[in-house]
Amino acid sequence: MNAPASTTTRVAAAVRRANADGRAALVVYLTAGYPDLDTSLACMEAAVEAGADLLEVGFPYSDPLMDGPTIQAASQAALDRGYTPLDDFALCERLTSAVDVPALVMTYYNLAWHFRGTDRLDDFAAAAQQAGLAGAILPDLPASEGGPWRAAAARHDLATVFLAAPSSPDDRVAAVAQASNGFVYATSVLGVTGERSSLAATAAPLVARIRPLAGDTPVCVGIGVSTGRHAAEVAGFADGVIVGSAAVRAAGEGGPEAIRRLVAELAEGCRVGYAAR
Repeated sequence: MNAPASTTTRVAAAVRRANADGRAALVVYLTAGYPDLDTSLACMEAAVEAGADLLEVGFPYSDPLMDGPTIQAASQAALDRGYTPLDDFALCERLTSAVDVPALVMTYYNLAWHFRGTDRLDDFAAAAQQAGLAGAILPDLPASEGGPWRAAAARHDLATVFLAAPSSPDDRVAAVAQASNGFVYATSVLGVTGERSSLAATAAPLVARIRPLAGDTPVCVGIGVSTGRHAAEVAGFADGVIVGSAAVRAAGEGGPEAIRRLVAELAEGCRVGYAAR
């Protein structure tokens, strides 16, 4: 069995700083260009001001596999405005010059594979690095097939995050744990993103499966987290809490002020739940 990937990335370090401060790290996903480029930037900045430790910047894609209805609608709205990955990278460059927490691009492999240039994966990674991004999440890329992307990411100082689901067999969990060097993304359920009234009981056992295989790489849990209570529950067993659909909904309904209220509530849950471990 291969050794787990190095954790000397800005992404992993940000999670561990939060843990050293007595809380689970809060990872907030927002869609680039939703409801427009300037407002999405303001919402990301507001999330950091309210307590987000890391940001996931979702690059809209026309055929999402993992996204639920809230993020699908936000992505379509951005695409309908004509925004392209080049616009998204320009937004990220503005973002990373304004905030002091790591930001990761989250999008689908096809977008990276078809990026402009002759060596497309490397060009996508180079553009991410130039925009100041610290890592990338390509949720439809299996860890077992991720060698070319991992090589491109390493050349451009990007952390790589792979996903594991409760239904993942042991060999896939091991591959994900060993290949990730930002954090391991543990999905609480098998299915698309979206807000839920309660969290699945499968998340904690999945984290327990991942930990012995991941070395020092943090394990963060997402899908379904939408309230401070949910965040506290996840913080009781995970290193980080990932929130997506609830944040995107808040951005669309109330802009930066709604994001500040939601993230402050989630951040408090991350602290309370972690302290109760």
